[in-house]
Amino acid sequence: MALRATVVRFPSDPDAQESSGLPWGVTVTPFASKDENGNSPVYGSGGDLIPRCENCWAYYNTYCDQDQWAWTCSLCGTLNGLSSETIARYSLPESAPENMSSFVDLELPLEGSEEDMQARPVYVAAIDLASSEEFLELTKSALLAALEGSLFGLATFSHKLGLYDVQGPIPVVKNVFLPQDSDGTLPIELEDAMPLFSFLAPVETCKDRIASALETLRPTSSWDGTGSGQGLDRILLGGRGFGLAMETLISYLGSEHGNTFALARIFAFLSGPPDYGPGQLDTRRYGEQYASKGEDAELALLPEQTPFYKDLAAVAVQAGVCIDILAVTNEYTDLASLKFLSIDSGGSLFLYPNTDDSTLPQDMYRMLSRPYAFNCIMRLRTSSEFKPGNSYGHFFPDPQYENVQHVICCDSYATYAYDFDFENNHGFSRHTSELPMLQLAFQYTVVVSPQELPTSGSGLTSRSKYTIKRRLRIRTMQFGVAHNINELYDSVEHEVVLSILVHKVILASLSEGVREGRMLLHDWLVILTAQYNDACKTVANGYGSSIGSLIDVTFSQCPQLQPLPRLVFALLRNPLLRFHEEGIHPDYRIYLQCLFSGLEPSSLHRAIYPLLTSYATPDKLAYPRHSLSRAALLTSESPIFFLDAFTTLIVFYSSTADPTLPYPPPHDCLLRTTINKLKQERSMTPRLMFIRGGQEDPTPFENYLIEEQDVDGSGFASVMGFVSFLEEVSQSVLEYMK
Repeated sequence: MALRATVVRFPSDPDAQESSGLPWGVTVTPFASKDENGNSPVYGSGGDLIPRCENCWAYYNTYCDQDQWAWTCSLCGTLNGLSSETIARYSLPESAPENMSSFVDLELPLEGSEEDMQARPVYVAAIDLASSEEFLELTKSALLAALEGSLFGLATFSHKLGLYDVQGPIPVVKNVFLPQDSDGTLPIELEDAMPLFSFLAPVETCKDRIASALETLRPTSSWDGTGSGQGLDRILLGGRGFGLAMETLISYLGSEHGNTFALARIFAFLSGPPDYGPGQLDTRRYGEQYASKGEDAELALLPEQTPFYKDLAAVAVQAGVCIDILAVTNEYTDLASLKFLSIDSGGSLFLYPNTDDSTLPQDMYRMLSRPYAFNCIMRLRTSSEFKPGNSYGHFFPDPQYENVQHVICCDSYATYAYDFDFENNHGFSRHTSELPMLQLAFQYTVVVSPQELPTSGSGLTSRSKYTIKRRLRIRTMQFGVAHNINELYDSVEHEVVLSILVHKVILASLSEGVREGRMLLHDWLVILTAQYNDACKTVANGYGSSIGSLIDVTFSQCPQLQPLPRLVFALLRNPLLRFHEEGIHPDYRIYLQCLFSGLEPSSLHRAIYPLLTSYATPDKLAYPRHSLSRAALLTSESPIFFLDAFTTLIVFYSSTADPTLPYPPPHDCLLRTTINKLKQERSMTPRLMFIRGGQEDPTPFENYLIEEQDVDGSGFASVMGFVSFLEEVSQSVLEYMK
């Protein structure tokens, strides 16, 4: 459970917060196995026995004052009595984890229905047949790489929904016709077409037959002999009935939720926009008409065109089904409408522009082999002087309780963010010893596989069984208070500031368009720079320099703020905020919004401002960090450059590199080891490219060198280099300060 704040020392009161120009908040990665300093929680049982404050409901923790009969809440200061059972438990040394550490992970007793539930993971692949041979080949290899130890169901969709029974000697498929103008009812119930227990097969005994069933899949374009007029029907009908297929699969699986499974995951492999039946999307909005109407193309293409998929996600949550959308397509698919089905149900959204260099099989393998928590409830509590304001991330707010979020499915990378507001104008009093406190409580369920369970005696169990565990993870933290603006600026964590900014900018562009998002970001940097200069001027008061003679836009007096102008510049150059007319595909923008709003701060930093390092040889690092400019390449005499842009890794050999250097780098060298380590630690599989300067097209690499005056040599005024960007900010600051 990693928790990082934008400032390590909190602002003392609303005036200090306002005048700093900084966002005040935290990012939390609740299911990370360690905290932000690499420490593990203290594990134990008795999560239901921890005393709770009768005023604010915070959990007892190591920051609470305790005497023989009572304890004082470290968040709100209320005095609470201790029960005789707790007094007895606390009298034994090291008996209670909550007395040993402020970071604990405790088991909870299971509730009635959970105890009887089968704990096997249930995975269903729903494969788009209105696709191509290449798409189906890629999907097959992704599934075969990933399936282990689960109950697995194979379904296909086009204008029909196909259900496969792979438990007999040969795989059998039952097709159910999807009506074009349906209200969601099918000609036959799926349970009647194929009982769920025939559909969900244990992978360990059926893997070969699942592979045989996958081999039989053919795209609808290759179907023939199905009666005359079928071809014409297909053209008229389209034939990708994704919406109705998802709706019926969710209710099919939902009938056994809480009985056969605790959580089912549907992997929806999609090769284009749903164009048939309920939930079909009109892709004509991506045509030329927006240019002729003079509309803001970004604003026209970012909102969803139908609430169908958002509503369906709510149904999926009730049914205990989480949906991952894996889109392999370069045609406009309107992910703006589809995304809710995945992110609101706890799933992921992946977009691959083609089948050739797609990392889909690797991503699929990662997704299924990493641990995840489900049915999670998260609550952030604060001491009484301040409170959580906005919350950001892929979760469901609780309909009843404030500041309670539900996360359907959460892996160890999933990150959320909160910003804070003061409760009143007093802020944190200078006269008391009380310091700001935060407590994050995260209740979750995990499926524990047989090999993770301690075996008793001879280790012979009647049948190796998956079990369900419900746990409660609590982290309590104390922060300092900054007594002046310099202390506040010196405690800034720029990566966390970037995270909160990205969340705010995504929300602004969704509601008001990309232009508005860009303006918000630009204005924020101008105001921060003005406030900082104002603070420095106050400090330097008496040196008599006239305002405007020197605007410090690089934050030269404050190392913690120095990365921010570069990060804002890079964010403005990122496809997330570049314009439609620059060739940014609206689906790619939506994919980036979904990706960026779930990344932890250091990964997001990489994705926004890539890391460029250089090597003297594949085994010898030359410089650990360069700025992203051609000048940096020219002044560095290193022959090999390595660029890490989070989703892409590029190894670039300069055109002047010694031809005897091995290319591509050998598998046992330092550079390869670095690449493999990065790939291992990532939440998704980065694409790896090798480029030999002078012999191969360097454009993919040079596109990342964003700091140049004219990045593409075309002299467009809209493409500002970093230096002219700073000059422009300086001018804006002058106008703002006047």
